[in-house]
Amino acid sequence: MKKLAILFLGIFISTNITAQNSSEKAKALLDEVSTKMGAYKNMTIGFSSTLVNEEAGITNDPPIRGNITLAGEKYNLDYLGNNFIFDGKRLVIVNKEEKEVSITDGDLEEEDGFIYPSKLLTFYKDGYNYKMGKLENNSGRKIQLVDLTPIDSNSDIVKVQLGIDAKTKHIYKLVQKGSNGAVTTFTINKFESDKAISSNLFNFNKAKYLKEGYLID
Repeated sequence: MKKLAILFLGIFISTNITAQNSSEKAKALLDEVSTKMGAYKNMTIGFSSTLVNEEAGITNDPPIRGNITLAGEKYNLDYLGNNFIFDGKRLVIVNKEEKEVSITDGDLEEEDGFIYPSKLLTFYKDGYNYKMGKLENNSGRKIQLVDLTPIDSNSDIVKVQLGIDAKTKHIYKLVQKGSNGAVTTFTINKFESDKAISSNLFNFNKAKYLKEGYLID
């Protein structure tokens, strides 16, 4: 009986050490990716997104495409028919369909349980546990998966999976599962860094939109 207890204790300790090592490796990889991609003066990312909720019978096909240019904390994001412009202090959301503009202080919040493309490099740093996932082979391209679970059990996000190119240490995809059963996948199709971009890209041209008949809130 004593030997059996020692065996179970050994298995328990070994499992905990393995889990701890997996967590440390995952954090080290995420930090490496964030540091490398965050060091670029700017990044232009073309991506596609899909949303599937089998319980609700929802699926978007073909995928929704978007584009984002980031420079430090600033970004210009075209997604879901809206243009998001953040200059580091205030956020401007241009609704092209309704021809409306809303302006608020501060950045996009994640209160709705959604990870926006502008948060790809930073979202994991607060509120998540992580561990190494499996290594996938995507047409000869090795993609290391990292599994993230929210610390808050009441979070609208149940699980996040990041796919990282093992060679470039760039993010390749993000898969997010919500508490409502919805699975959202972002896949990066195009990536460019340190390109010449207009200094006005992160500035809101109020006169232009007034001239075009937009309602500005």
